[in-house]
Amino acid sequence: MAVLAMRRISIYGMKAQRKDVLDMLQRRGVVEIIQQPPDGRFSEELDTRTDIDRFQADQRAAEQALEILDVYCPAKKSMLSALEGRRRISPEEYGKSAERVADTGAAAYSIIKLARELEDCRAEQLRLHSKLEELAPWLELDISMELRGTRETAVFIGTFPQLMTREDILTRLAEMAPEASAVEAEVLSTQPQQTCVFVLCLKDNRDVVETALRAMGFSWPQNPGKDPPSKQAADISVQIKSNEETITVVEEKLKGYGSQREELCFLHDYCSMQIEKCEVLSILRQSRRTFIITGYVPAKNVAELEEELTKSFTVFVETEEPEEDEETPVVLENNGFASPMEPVLEGYGLPTRGEVDPCTPMACFYYILFGLMLSDAAYGLIMTVGCAIVLSKFKNMESGLKKSLKMFLYSGISTMFWGIMFGSYFGDAITVISSTFFGRTVTIPALWFVPLNEPMRLLVFSFLIGIIHLFVGLGVKFYQCVKAGQWKDAVYDVVFWYLLVGGGIVYLLTMDMASEMLGLGFTLPKLCGTVAAICAGTGAAGILLTSGRDSKNPGKRLLKGIYGLYNVSGYLSDILSYSRLLALGLATGVIASVFNQMGAMIGGGPVGAVVFAVVFIIGHTLNIGINVLGAYVHTNRLQYVEFFGKFYEGGGKKFRPFAAHTKYYKIKEENKS
Repeated sequence: MAVLAMRRISIYGMKAQRKDVLDMLQRRGVVEIIQQPPDGRFSEELDTRTDIDRFQADQRAAEQALEILDVYCPAKKSMLSALEGRRRISPEEYGKSAERVADTGAAAYSIIKLARELEDCRAEQLRLHSKLEELAPWLELDISMELRGTRETAVFIGTFPQLMTREDILTRLAEMAPEASAVEAEVLSTQPQQTCVFVLCLKDNRDVVETALRAMGFSWPQNPGKDPPSKQAADISVQIKSNEETITVVEEKLKGYGSQREELCFLHDYCSMQIEKCEVLSILRQSRRTFIITGYVPAKNVAELEEELTKSFTVFVETEEPEEDEETPVVLENNGFASPMEPVLEGYGLPTRGEVDPCTPMACFYYILFGLMLSDAAYGLIMTVGCAIVLSKFKNMESGLKKSLKMFLYSGISTMFWGIMFGSYFGDAITVISSTFFGRTVTIPALWFVPLNEPMRLLVFSFLIGIIHLFVGLGVKFYQCVKAGQWKDAVYDVVFWYLLVGGGIVYLLTMDMASEMLGLGFTLPKLCGTVAAICAGTGAAGILLTSGRDSKNPGKRLLKGIYGLYNVSGYLSDILSYSRLLALGLATGVIASVFNQMGAMIGGGPVGAVVFAVVFIIGHTLNIGINVLGAYVHTNRLQYVEFFGKFYEGGGKKFRPFAAHTKYYKIKEENKS
């Protein structure tokens, strides 16, 4: 376990080589560039906002074009394609693709233009179909709906908001406009809430007839059009057909761009790299002919980086140790066993400068705790084999995902171990299957004990694991204090707590009541109790006298000492928290057994076998999913709250080097270290 040492680096070079130097640093990805205040020699700043905006626009265009292609010509991907990681390309391939970004950008904008044209055509189709539906009730009318009459007559073409017959219309007109004569009406179409009509009267009676019609709810049609409805419908049908042909042509054009998907992905990543480069350029300090790059680099990369820079460019490289109080970025370096803990640790916070990397002790307990909570050999085998297959098949997957899968792989091995120790294989599936379908009871005995039969034994073991876990946390704090030369703090904040908590536990084990309650079957001799009581008393007195050592006021010092001693209740609470190992371990076995019993309710025979298989597969799939999630969450909690609470503060700043942070591709050229 290690937090890599960092060095501060300054690179001085000629302005003409600035771009090439940045390209090399970006490919290497080992330097986090920081902004320095201007001084008399390097005071010029470069405004790259325009270039950033241009690259961001091209990147959005590439992303939008890819989304469009996913709709009209989706790429064939397997269910596990997300595990494949980014495609690796060589610097030569990168250079060739970079030469084509202008053409790719033009293709991206063409795709977007075609998609908008397609959207417009489809919107027009909706409008035309809507207009066609509006015209449907008027198709029997062979004159324009705009017609309002002739030299001698008045024409009313419109609708009533209810179902009406020709007789109803004429009767109501006769009642409401008796002076009007020679009125004729024709019903063109009817619907439950609409009647389309044609009404004709003498021009002299226009006003009285219109007044009567409006009183009946008459209204003129919206957007009637100059041509007869049938002519309008025919024209619209022609437009719809023409639009359909246009849509087909545009879709084919879009599908033709499917072969440029890779180039569009490259354009997206190319823009990402150029944006980051422009952002770095904006914070560099430079003079008329020179520039300076300042940042942090892991100490192990300094020699190689300096050699390559001085060999390839006319630059001067200066490195130095950071100041003692300087906050430097954090890089973790662990072996294959502990590195899966790095994403878990980052979820809490990276160590600050001077803190140790807790990944190795975390890993030792993480896998044990996870396995105890799941504790089924079959579930562990499924996890182990599944993760092993994925890791072996997808070797190019991203680092974070690979570490997570390794974490579940090791946790699966631990789960298998504890499942064998406790005799759990899909719960009691072997016993249920043998007795139900083969008429004889077969069991695989537990190598240690069955938790369902002896829950108190598992609870005591859980407390023991918790005590060891907490004491290891205190041990890490002791190591940190000694490493920093804080010997007094190591005694006051660690040794005294070892004496108090350890002595208290040992003293309890000398009491018959405690031994009987925990089902231990043994009691420590009284001499051990006496020694333990002395140790606990010494620890309590030490905590009381030293917890307030940072205060010069005797009263405050005493109060802080009392408060510090009160924190012993926190240790009791922490130890009790490990009872979740019992709770989740039992839950896994009980739920598995319930599903086994449910599947066997119908009994043996072909039908019973089918029902059992269905219930078995569904039930155990749900059980493993729920309990893997529960084990993951609660194992993290025991690390974050109980374990880290004894020594770890966190809050370190993650190392974010100037690198090719891309989505689809990564350059093969890597650090040689």
